[in-house]
Formats: sequence, C-alpha cells, structure tokens
Amino acid sequence: MIIGVVNGPNLGRLGRREPGVYGTATLDDILADLRAWAEPRGIVLEAVQSNHEGALIDALEAGEGRWAGAVLNAGALTHYAWALYDCVKSLSYPVVEVHMSNIYAREGFRAHSVLAPVVRGHIVGFGADSYRLGLVALVRLLGGDPDAGR
Repeated sequence: MIIGVVNGPNLGRLGRREPGVYGTATLDDILADLRAWAEPRGIVLEAVQSNHEGALIDALEAGEGRWAGAVLNAGALTHYAWALYDCVKSLSYPVVEVHMSNIYAREGFRAHSVLAPVVRGHIVGFGADSYRLGLVALVRLLGGDPDAGR
C-alpha cells in the first residue's frame, strides 16, 4: 500500500518555525518516524512538501491510481485554498487532514478549514503525533490493521 504525505507552506521550516507552537521536530524527523511505523506494516510513504498550492494539487492528482490515500497538512492553505478544496473533493482516494497545532484555539482566521467538508477526517492539536494519528486512522479507513507488523 502506498500513501501520500502532503505538506503545504512553511512546513519545510518545522523545527525552526515557532517551536513553542510546532515543537522542535523537523519535517524530516516526522517523516522518518512515520516511515519507521509504516515499513513493518508494508506501507510505503511518498512525501511531498511545497509552498505553492498548485504543486500540492499536482501531487495529489498524481497520486490518483497510485496512492491508497493521503495524509494532508495544507498549512495556511487550509483556511482559504478553494482550488485545493476542489482537488481533494475530486479525488478517488481518501484524504485525512492533520494539523500540529489546535487550529481552533489560535487566531480566529485559523478556526475554519475549507478542506474539512471534503476530507475523510480531521486531526488537530497533537503536535508531530497528529501525523501518526492521521496515518493510523487512514490505514484503518483503508481496511488495514495498524497493529500489524509490531
């Protein structure tokens, strides 16, 4: 099973960007942790990070017919990216939205996700663990056993 892990603007700066909000783990650290969890379960992760909405749409569309599903942290695009909304809505595979911070406990503009109506689930506020929780939920949704391979 191949799963996409798609990351939006500024997530390439994790570990340096607002460590009080996002922690000190880098995106590479998070992906290494996810891969260490996924590999024994026969899951291959394909990671993408871009600061550009169109590149994220291209990656999600390229996953069509290849990815069983995707974990998506769209960063700030979460709150206003209607083209990304249209893309996720059109996909044949499920997408789980994740955020490291609790977007509902931050600035008012962050409390709305335009993606929420078109993703299969939404996990926020657990720091880097949000990614693993999203991956576990996606594997279950796809009929896999997240406890296998331990």
